[in-house]
Amino acid sequence: MTRRRVAVTACSTISSLGVGLDVNWKALLAGQSGAAPITRFPTESFRTSFACEVKNFNPEDHIDPKDLRAMDLFIQYAVAAAKEAFIRSGLVNKPERISGELAERAAAIIGCGLGGLPDIESTKADFIEKGPRRVSPFFIPQVISNMPAGQVAIRYGLQGPNFATTSACSSGAHAIGEAFRMIRDNYIDMAISGGTEATISPLCIAGFGSMRALSTRNDAPQKASRPFDKDRDGFVVGEGAGLLILEEWEMAKKRGADILAEVVGYGANCDAYHMTAPTEDGSGAARVMKIALKDAGLNPDQILAINAHGTSTGLGDVAETKALKLAFGDHAKKLKITSTKSMTGHTLGAAGGIEAIFAGLALKHQIVPPTINLDQPDPECDLDYVPNHAQDWKHEYALSNSFGFGGTNACLILRRV
Repeated sequence: MTRRRVAVTACSTISSLGVGLDVNWKALLAGQSGAAPITRFPTESFRTSFACEVKNFNPEDHIDPKDLRAMDLFIQYAVAAAKEAFIRSGLVNKPERISGELAERAAAIIGCGLGGLPDIESTKADFIEKGPRRVSPFFIPQVISNMPAGQVAIRYGLQGPNFATTSACSSGAHAIGEAFRMIRDNYIDMAISGGTEATISPLCIAGFGSMRALSTRNDAPQKASRPFDKDRDGFVVGEGAGLLILEEWEMAKKRGADILAEVVGYGANCDAYHMTAPTEDGSGAARVMKIALKDAGLNPDQILAINAHGTSTGLGDVAETKALKLAFGDHAKKLKITSTKSMTGHTLGAAGGIEAIFAGLALKHQIVPPTINLDQPDPECDLDYVPNHAQDWKHEYALSNSFGFGGTNACLILRRV
């Protein structure tokens, strides 16, 4: 089978750093943190009282108000990001539908980890207080995990494959990888893919807090996400969406698309080790990077920049460092490695999409965003994690890691164009 090339022709990001691609990239290079006290519910009884909430998001700027009643926030983020991505792609000039043969070979594959948890919580409270007749007929469409892909497909007339990938914090990366494969192998010609998440809710913060997974640096939220630093004490929950438009290369070139990057490799595997912890020696993550390198036809020394999973947890950061050494050998010392979660927080199912976009922008602009709050590196995390300031860096390929509970791993490789 002849493998077709796959272009990234547009993307959009919503995160705690801002709404829209440009504002996110500017904040990222400036080393800004999106962490702040939680505003959506009282936090006096919680161990952690802060998160990386999206700020200044007005859904009516992006979505008809009558449609909002059927959308939990994670769906709203996806629909808003899709709007910007499609306009940037040049495939539509306004929120118009794609038609003709392309529509039948156009997919929407959008991942999420937890789906509509906030609406599930609030609806259950209404059910207990007021009874079953007060449950909204829109409740199910509000919360099911495939609805971001469904809503986007309906808006833009995408009649090809339509589904969600739900694989914890690898969800967004798996969505991109599966879309990449389907275009490369001639099942479809274009896709919108990535991830979305919005679960800054009482149950989410309580659940991760009970696991002792969250930072409790309540007096200094912006200093709390500190991947690879010896004083890290857990991750910071984030939210948002990161969506990419992928197209078959020749189709994109023929229509004069402005190509951001090329997707050239994808790997997916499982640690098969523990429900929430990575393999201590990093072997599972190392294998997925090797799978992606083989898929791309690259040698390890051709990779010079990595967007790490880098969550700011004790076990995870050490395991990823070990994995990088296993996958790259002595070349690991020459890598520029960044964790953008130090600024966006951990956006869970959206992380793979958001971070693939950041990797693509880093390639385009030949700069590597910083890992902020890296003041005293953990002695076991002894690679170059681009501490605190962005660095100019010439690199042809970038790799983006996403790992998740259940031992799931995904890895994407992009090429500069």
